Formats: sequence, C-alpha cells, structure tokens
Amino acid sequence: MATSANAFDVGDYVVYPKHGVGRVIELQKQEIAGMQLELYVLRFEKERMTLRVPVNKIESIGMRKLSSDKTLREALDTLKGKPKVKRTMWSRRAQEYEAKINSGDLVSIAEVTRDLFRADDQPEQSYSERQIFEAASSRLARELAAMEKTDEPAALKKILAILNEHAPKYYDTAETA
Repeated sequence: MATSANAFDVGDYVVYPKHGVGRVIELQKQEIAGMQLELYVLRFEKERMTLRVPVNKIESIGMRKLSSDKTLREALDTLKGKPKVKRTMWSRRAQEYEAKINSGDLVSIAEVTRDLFRADDQPEQSYSERQIFEAASSRLARELAAMEKTDEPAALKKILAILNEHAPKYYDTAETA
C-alpha cells in the first residue's frame, strides 16, 4: 500500500508531527488483534521515547522525511521577518501556536519561534509564552540539527543568532505602534 510511496529505511530521520524528529530504528511485523501489521519503530532521543507506527497509517498521521533544503531556507528566512502578534486573547493565540507546532510544518514552527522571541532587552515573557517558545525553537532546532548533521544546542544557537540579528529592527516600530 503506502510502503512504496513513503518508504523509510532503518536509520532515516523522520518527522512525526506531534513529537518532532525521530529516527527509524527498526521495521517490525506484529500480530495485533488477529491482524498482521508492519510497524516502523521510531526512537525520539530527547523524550527518551519509542513509538511504533503502522506503515499504513503514516500518511494519515502526517509522518514525513526531513524537510527539503528549500523548506529549511524558507523557515530560516521566516525567522528574519517581522513578528506578527495578534491582539486576540492569549488562550486563543496559545492554541493556534500549539496547533502550528504540532502540524510538523517547519515554516509554521519558525513563525511561532519568531513571533514569541524576546531579546534580553525586551519585556519579560509570561511562563506559558516562554514554554511555547521553547517548544517551537526546540522542534525547529532538532530538525535543523538532523539536516545539518550537527547537535541541537548548535542548531539552537544558530536560530537565536538569526533572531537576535533581525528582531531589533522591529522593536522601535512595535513600541510606537
């Protein structure tokens, strides 16, 4: 079925929308409820979690290979853009941010990271804003690290450098608006 169209090999990095970047460590066959199933066994090192995903469900779940270089460039360019902060209630914005993070879409995750970024000289974030920012930036950093064959702290440093370089030019206009 979906095996040929979306085949992942053992050792491949994949993106599982709700958990981020994981690695295929095994392809298993198991009998569950009398049915023979083929399963990808994924390992998420950061969460110390192993997940078994039926091969025939990968499309409906949204599991995918790492983003293309073009998508990565688009995400990094998104970080350089002007933050878009809506004037809606925080609870609604938080839901939207969480939905973008869990979509697994790299550009959407970059938008959340950009919109919630605060430089050291900016007003303090609330606890929940900081939590969502850290979730988004960590998810972005893990995919960047896997694509550039580096580690998460190095990738996060690169992301924060882009944000610190480009965000200050938007502060003055935001404060006067």
